[in-house]
Amino acid sequence: MTEKRRVKEEKIRCDACPVMCYIADGKVGACDRYANRGGKIVRCDPLTILDRTLEAGGEVRPFLARDWDGRMLEGDDLFVSGVGAGTTYPDYKPAPFIVSRDVEGADFITVVTEAIFSYCGVKVKIDTDRHLGAEAATVRCAGEPVGHVTTAEYGSQMLSLGGVAHLTGGSKAEGRVTCDALLRLCNREAVELTIDDGASVVVQAGQPPIVDGHREERMRVGCGSATIGMFASQWHGLVDEVVVVDDHITGVVSEHQAGKVLGWPDTGIRIRGRRSTPGRYFQVAQPGRGWGGTDIEDPLTILDPWQERKGARPGLTLLMVSTTGEQYAYYVLDDDLRPQEAPLPEALKPSVDLIAENCEPALCTVMFQAGAGGSLRSGVTKNPVRLTQSVHALRTRVTCGGVPTYVWPGGGITLLVDVSKMPQGSFGYVPTPALVAPLEFTLSREDYTALGGHGEQVRSVADVLEKGGEYGAELRAVGDTRPAGGVQGA
Repeated sequence: MTEKRRVKEEKIRCDACPVMCYIADGKVGACDRYANRGGKIVRCDPLTILDRTLEAGGEVRPFLARDWDGRMLEGDDLFVSGVGAGTTYPDYKPAPFIVSRDVEGADFITVVTEAIFSYCGVKVKIDTDRHLGAEAATVRCAGEPVGHVTTAEYGSQMLSLGGVAHLTGGSKAEGRVTCDALLRLCNREAVELTIDDGASVVVQAGQPPIVDGHREERMRVGCGSATIGMFASQWHGLVDEVVVVDDHITGVVSEHQAGKVLGWPDTGIRIRGRRSTPGRYFQVAQPGRGWGGTDIEDPLTILDPWQERKGARPGLTLLMVSTTGEQYAYYVLDDDLRPQEAPLPEALKPSVDLIAENCEPALCTVMFQAGAGGSLRSGVTKNPVRLTQSVHALRTRVTCGGVPTYVWPGGGITLLVDVSKMPQGSFGYVPTPALVAPLEFTLSREDYTALGGHGEQVRSVADVLEKGGEYGAELRAVGDTRPAGGVQGA
């Protein structure tokens, strides 16, 4: 009987992140980003090089996808991004690519890496008046807490998702789900979220939100008071009273300053809620998913009995409308001064349509926020604090996948970037858990030398194109047909 022995696979250790996977030949690590190919650790995704023209009216263009005369292109036409570049981990190493570029006769250095962010999250702007949940309410994905509702903005609800407390401060399941949700949101995929004692919402960068199964189409034109101010002249002479219902500020045209300027007479209307200034009312109802972001389905519930001594009379006409124009109703006061619903007159339809026309499309915006501090700065300079100082002094420009970032004032390098402008598939993860995002620092060679940068590692764009990088990444350059100044990955 022949004895069969199992041959043990030879594995090598990947040092691209703290997990330190042992990977067999032909297999990938836990992150799906690095693999063992023939006994060498390689980056699975190609390095993305962005190619754009600076000519007036020019467009982003795909390098090597157009007619090419064989010349190696240099300068600001080509930008080596951090997408697919590899990492500096364990951080004492220089960044994977430190590239010299000639920009209008000046020598600039771009330091390129993929940063591992444990301190990261997203800020989500959801264009809707519908009530998603109370401020500070917990936001969940697949049942796990991943963030909270934060302060609402004008016409939008805001969520704060992720952060180190959810990634590493909770259970393993919470960390895994948070990391997965952030990764999908940053890569512009749809994610379903639920809010405690609130709504279910499907969020996808650049797409309309879906709230409790309802696809939002319009962002409100303004609050009730602003709507009165914009459109009072459209209603003057066609209707006796207009109420614009809104969760924040409900407007009444006869009392509002816009109405007074037009000579609008008093109507004896009485609005429930807290009167702020003439024609502006707070707290007319609770937040909800009804008229104007309130919880009401019948707008008459915000009215108290009309006052005859202040102008109310039988036959007086009333238009009630929401801040998106989606809901509207027309009423006539009867002999008992009670409003009775009637068909909307043809003369008023254009004014309701004008509200809707002035509403912008409702979209979701996902902003990636992260702290680019810690030891990853060692990949740029031997004295990391100098990089932080250079960034805040505006001598060093910080980009993510070639897209300019906003860097918060104060200590550290806390950045904010719109994921919809970044190349597709820019983000990855490591199972620590943490997100991985492209990061580039660009500064003059003189300033880079003063920082104590890794000058011996500087390479030309041509050399990068010819030889690739440490992890054997293939090169690609990408573009799209948007106006000049944009960048896009494929």
